[in-house]
Amino acid sequence: MAAVVVLLLAASSGALAWFHAQGWLLYYGDAEAHLNIARRIADTRTPNYEQIGTVWLPLPHWILLPLVKHDGLWRSGLAGGLASAACFVVAGVFLFCAARRLFGSAAAGFTAVMALALNPNAMYLQSTAMTEPVFLASLFLLLYFAVLFHQSQSVWAAVAAGVAALAATLTRYEGWFLLPFAALWIAWGARRRWWCVALFLTIAGLGPLYWLAHNWWCYGDWLEFWRGPYSAQAIYQRSLAQGMQRYAGDGDWAKALLYFREAARLACGWPLIGAGLLGMAACLGKRVVWPVLLLLPLPVFYIASMHSGGTPIYVPHLWPNSYYNTRYGLAALPLLALGAAGLVAVAPGRWRKWMAATVLSVVAAGWLAYPRAEAWICWKESQVNSEARRAWTREAADFLRVHYRGGGIFTSFGDLAGIYRQAGIPLREILHEGNEPYWQGAAARPDLLLREEWVVSMSGDKVSAAMVKTMRHGPRYLLMKQIAVKGAPVIEIYQRQGSAYVPDSR
Repeated sequence: MAAVVVLLLAASSGALAWFHAQGWLLYYGDAEAHLNIARRIADTRTPNYEQIGTVWLPLPHWILLPLVKHDGLWRSGLAGGLASAACFVVAGVFLFCAARRLFGSAAAGFTAVMALALNPNAMYLQSTAMTEPVFLASLFLLLYFAVLFHQSQSVWAAVAAGVAALAATLTRYEGWFLLPFAALWIAWGARRRWWCVALFLTIAGLGPLYWLAHNWWCYGDWLEFWRGPYSAQAIYQRSLAQGMQRYAGDGDWAKALLYFREAARLACGWPLIGAGLLGMAACLGKRVVWPVLLLLPLPVFYIASMHSGGTPIYVPHLWPNSYYNTRYGLAALPLLALGAAGLVAVAPGRWRKWMAATVLSVVAAGWLAYPRAEAWICWKESQVNSEARRAWTREAADFLRVHYRGGGIFTSFGDLAGIYRQAGIPLREILHEGNEPYWQGAAARPDLLLREEWVVSMSGDKVSAAMVKTMRHGPRYLLMKQIAVKGAPVIEIYQRQGSAYVPDSR
C-alpha cells in the first residue's frame, strides 16, 4: 500500500508540475469556469448562497474554495490542479484497495491503478480544475466500500458507501444515473440487513434532493439545471433555432455508439481496451459481476445522453471533424482498468506479477509509440478549442492590467471572468450576473443605474446591448479597446467619459 501511495503522489505531482510549466492548466474553458465560480463564492460584491450557481454541481467548487482564496493559486490555475491531483491520488488508492479485495491479489490492484496513471489524458485532467478527478475519487470510494460491505456486512461500510455515492451525485450527473445500480448492488449483498440498504439510500439520495431544492429555492424551478437558460438543452435548442445542424447521435443509437466508441479509443487507447475487454470476461468467470455492473453504466450514460441530444461528442476523423467533449471517452477507463486487473487475477498465483508486467507494458507501449502531447486527445481538444479564447483573454488582461485603477467593471461572467483572473483584478471589483439585483438593473436601465467606470462586453451579450442604450440615453462611455480574434466574438472595453485615462493616439 505504501508503495502505491508514493507512486501515485510522484506521478500526480510530476504531471501537475510539468503541465503547469507548459502553461496548460487552464486551456479547458470549463477548467477556467470552475476555478472562477469557486473564486466568486469567496470574492464577490454580493456574498450570498446563490453564488454557487446552477447547472454545474457544487462539490468541486466547494473543494476548490480554500485554495482559490489565495490570489497566486487562483491566478496561476494551481488551485484547481492541486485539488484535482489530491482527488486523483485518493481515487488511485481506493481503486487499488477495491481491486485487491475483489481479486485477492495485490498485483491485480497495482495493474488497475497503473492503467489510470499510465493514461496521459487522465493525468492531464488531474492537473486541471475539471470535475473528472473529483468524480473518480467518489466512484472508487463507492466501489471499495460497496465491496467491503459485501464481504463484512459492516454498517459503517454501508454508511461510507452512502457518503461516497452522495459525493458522486454532487459532482457529476452520471452520479445520479449510477445511484440505482449502486443501490441494487448494496441490496443484493445485504443478506437480510435491509436497514443497511435504507441507510445507504437515505444518505446517497440527499445529493439529488438537495440539488433539486437548491434550484427551486434560488431560481423557482426544481429543474432549472436541466431546462433553464444556461442548461445544455436550452443552449442546444437556441443553436438549432439559429440554423445549426443537429448533434451527431441525436436520435440515432448507432451514431451515438460510434462516436462514443471512437472517443473511448482515442482517450483510453486500443491496448487498454483489448486488455480490459478480455479481463471483463475473466471477471465474469471469477463471478466478479456487480463491480462490472456498477462501472458499466458510465459509458451507457454518455451514449444515452448523446442519443437524447444533451451531450455531443466530436472527434477529428468524424463529422464535423472537430474536437468537443472527447474526455467523455474516459468514462470507459474505470471499467477497463478493472478489467485489466481481472486479466491479471486469472493467472496462476506465481505468474500474476509477470502477467501484470506484461499487461502494463502493452498498455504503456501504446502511448510511448508517439510520446507527444499532440497524441493526447483531451489535451489536443483543450489546445485547439481555446486558441482564440486565450488570445483575446491575454490581450484584454494586458490592457486592463496597465490601465485599470479601480472604479468597477460592468461585465458578464462566463468566459470573460478569465480576463480578470489573468489581470489580477479581484472579482469583487466586477459587476456580473451573480450580483443580483444590481447587475440586472444596470443592464436594463444603464441611464439610471450604471455606475461602473469600466465596461467589458462580448458581442451579442446583454452588456453590449446595454452599451447600445447608453449611446442614446447616457451615461457616455468611450470605446478604449476593441479586440477581434478570428473565430471568436469581438471584445470591447469602454471607459466612462470624463475619467482621467486618455487612450493611445496610435
